[in-house]
Formats: sequence, structure tokens, C-alpha cells
Amino acid sequence: MTELGLSLGLSPRESMDRFVQLLQRAEQLGVDAAWIVDSQLAMKDAYVTLAVLARETQTLKMGPGVTNLITRHETVIANAMATLENLSPGRIMVGVGAGDSAVFPIGRKPLTIRECDEGVRRLKALLAGEALPMGDGEKALSFVPANRPPVFFAGSQPRMLRLAGAVADGVIIMGPADVESVRMQLAQVDAGAIEAGRSPSDVQRDLWVTLSVGDGPKPVNDVKSWCSAQARWMTTWRDMPSSLEPYRSEMDRAAKEYDFSTHLSLSAGHADTVSDEFAKVLAVAGTTQECQSRLAALAATGVDRITVSLLSGGRERRLEEIAEVWQPLRALVGGVCGDESRGAGAPGRHR
Repeated sequence: MTELGLSLGLSPRESMDRFVQLLQRAEQLGVDAAWIVDSQLAMKDAYVTLAVLARETQTLKMGPGVTNLITRHETVIANAMATLENLSPGRIMVGVGAGDSAVFPIGRKPLTIRECDEGVRRLKALLAGEALPMGDGEKALSFVPANRPPVFFAGSQPRMLRLAGAVADGVIIMGPADVESVRMQLAQVDAGAIEAGRSPSDVQRDLWVTLSVGDGPKPVNDVKSWCSAQARWMTTWRDMPSSLEPYRSEMDRAAKEYDFSTHLSLSAGHADTVSDEFAKVLAVAGTTQECQSRLAALAATGVDRITVSLLSGGRERRLEEIAEVWQPLRALVGGVCGDESRGAGAPGRHR
């Protein structure tokens, strides 16, 4: 059965108490997992937030989404995640990426494919209690949890997706909320797994989408800031689906005008760099029925979880809307999410 996740950060203007209450309500509404944004110049600290959530929630799976191996050394990530797993056994997951909003503003560049490959392998090894060469010898964590938290790798383009399939426990799939694009991305994950001698079913698939529910122009306006972040990132893609080529100028404009200090803020000026038409391709926006239809189609690609970005501006209300959209789909997604994306006859695997 396809799970429901949330992606959100602790805003500089938001109290920890309110944030905790929001996630407790998410738990009550049947949300399965929460990824906490790790972007040190835009949000309050994700690791501190996770520690509080680990004590104040009961069933919610959680992790940094996504952290990186530039601002956070692999030993720091491993130690923090092992500690969190000790606090909340079986509920911690680790989202890792090449580096974006935490990296560019401080003048650093994202990791290369080779560096990501090595970093994910080393992180998994540390969490499993293995000693690794570093400094003047081999080093290991001083303690390890009974169960190693799964490591997810975030990607959107073929090489990153293949890497996730080859080395990670799961993949965070980013990009347009478009069924054809998602199928193409899942095929790359499968290919990476097979090339590495793994079964595609060994890799959990977490598809991230942004959603806004309502009538009129408001839902599209709501998602435009997030869409501009995606459009900016897509200028780095080496392989662009032909269906997205008409929007190339909007991607370039988003990259030029993006302001990391207002990363994901609904009121960000860079939100206007994308058109309504492009926003509807990148995100899920519309009436309850329209959003249900889009999410059902995305779930049918065979993903294990759909993670929805919880936008700012009345988060409590937005959370209730997400639950309202998702609730009728719960029985449906359990039946439609089968082997479609698994490749080579691999069995579907749902958590």
C-alpha cells in the first residue's frame, strides 16, 4: 500500500511547539512519514527538530529531507541518526542529496556522482557499525543502533537515479508531477539496481510532489514558489524530456532570479518566474477531485510513498486538506500500486 509522507521545514518564524502540534495532528490523520528540510540559512535546524519530534510523536517515521555530505560530515550524520534511532526505534530514515539550498548560498558546489556514490556507501557502513579509513587509521561510531536506519538518496536525473538504485536503501524522486516523467525516472532506478546485481524491489521509492487544494487561481499561485525552485534546478539537467523543452526560458529565468533567502516561501519574488501552465505540470494544484485524480495516477506508477510538500500559509488547514484528498485514495492505492515500475518482473513492495 502506498504511504503518505510530508516534506516541511521549521520556519524561522514558527515556534517549535506549533511545529510539534502540527506533526502530532499529521499522525492522527494517518500520515506515515515526515521529511524535515535541512537548509541552515533558510530554516531552523533540522536535526534539533527531529530530536524533539522523536520524543513527541509515536508512530511517525522521520528523517532529514534532505541532508548533505558537505555541510554535514558523514560521521556527524551517522552519529545523529544513530542517536535518533536510539530514541525512536524503527522510525528514523536518512535522506541524503548532492547539496542544494544548504550548499549554493555558502559558495560551495554540489557533490559529484563519484562523491555521492562514495558518501552513501560510507554513511551506510558507519550506521552498520563498520570501521572506515579516515585520519590516521580506521574509525567507527562509538555505538550503533540495533537496526540501521535506511538511507535514501535524492535524485531527478538518470545518473543520480541509477546511483540510488545501485547503492541506496531508497530513492527520493524529485521532478515534475507527471506520470510519464515519473515512469522514466523509476526505470532509471530499476536499471541502476539491476546493473549493481540488486533486485529493483530492494529500493524503496518515495515520490515528492507539491500540492495545493482549492478553487480558482489560488492553488496554482500557492505552488509557484516551489515550482520556481524546481525550475531553477532543472537548468542543471543534462537530459530534458521533450515535453518540458517549451518551458526552457522559464527555467533559465528562475535560475537567474532565485533568492535562496526566501527558499520555498510562498511570498518569494521568484515565484513569478514560472507560468501557470508550467506550474500545473510541475505540481498538483486544483480542486479536491482534480488532486485526487492526479495523485491516484502517480500512485499507480508503483511508488511506495508519495510525499507532499506542506506549504506555508495556514499549515493546519493545508494538512487537513491533504488528508481529505488522500483518505478516499487509501483503499484505492493499495490495489493500483503493483509491479508497473519494478522492471524485470520484480515484485512490488509496499510498506
